[in-house]
Amino acid sequence: MAGTKDRFSQRHPFLFGVMMIILAMALITGVMAFFRAMGWMPGSFALSGDKIGVVHVDGMILDSSRVVDFIRTLEDDGSVKGVLLRVDSPGGAIAPSQEIYAAVKKLNAIKPVIASYGSMAASGGYYCSCPARIIYANSGSITASIGVMAEFVTVADAMEKFGIKPEVLTTGKYKAAGTPLRNLTDAQREQMLDLMHDLHDQFVDHVAEARGMDRARVAAIADGRAVTGRQALSLGLVDRIGTQSDAIAELKREAGIEGRAALLEGPVTKQSFVRELMGAFKIDLTSSLQQGWTFSFK
Repeated sequence: MAGTKDRFSQRHPFLFGVMMIILAMALITGVMAFFRAMGWMPGSFALSGDKIGVVHVDGMILDSSRVVDFIRTLEDDGSVKGVLLRVDSPGGAIAPSQEIYAAVKKLNAIKPVIASYGSMAASGGYYCSCPARIIYANSGSITASIGVMAEFVTVADAMEKFGIKPEVLTTGKYKAAGTPLRNLTDAQREQMLDLMHDLHDQFVDHVAEARGMDRARVAAIADGRAVTGRQALSLGLVDRIGTQSDAIAELKREAGIEGRAALLEGPVTKQSFVRELMGAFKIDLTSSLQQGWTFSFK
């Protein structure tokens, strides 16, 4: 007599097949999670020994906590001999970019950090990575764009056409600057520009310090222009033209690693079990800013 399992598989072959696929995927997901926790990545065969950290800075930089925490983890891990900073970002908010900048600068003083640019490492993406010991860019990578931008929308005139007159009460003439319910006054616009110029000066100061460049030289190209990797090389903003593989090879030389090395990549994006089963689909969702305006590197 056929067993219960056989009878079920015969009566419901499709459902049985789906269950087997789910169980197999669950096993694979568990094994991959274990390997990630141990610092093993495809292409490496060692669970111990020298490791290379790979920090991914992807998409808009709106929060730095996960990246900074992972950098600190690599800093404290004695088996990690060097770190690759892989950047593919158009920029983002100023303070998070500065926090990553500070973490990269501190890490590079302890162990070599080499940056590698993908499609784009512009504005905040360039800011946060410029303290790296060596910067690699593809010839077609888009980078630099050193500058500050503030953007907001006002609906005061449109509301007035419909007979709606909003009231905004503040304790100072600058407090409501940027609210969508009022147009900027001349004084507010001047104050915001003054704030932006100070943020711009901070950006220039940090790039000049990190790159060991004359500040006037950086300021001359800090007009918001984006440049290619090849142009950035001629301007002194990057050090080498090359791929991620080239950057890893250079990092191994800097760290004194011979032969293969395990890659410890992060920060790991937390996903639900279903998302793990369905594959590495990533959607970046950014909500609109509630205050109506923000200063950012873009």
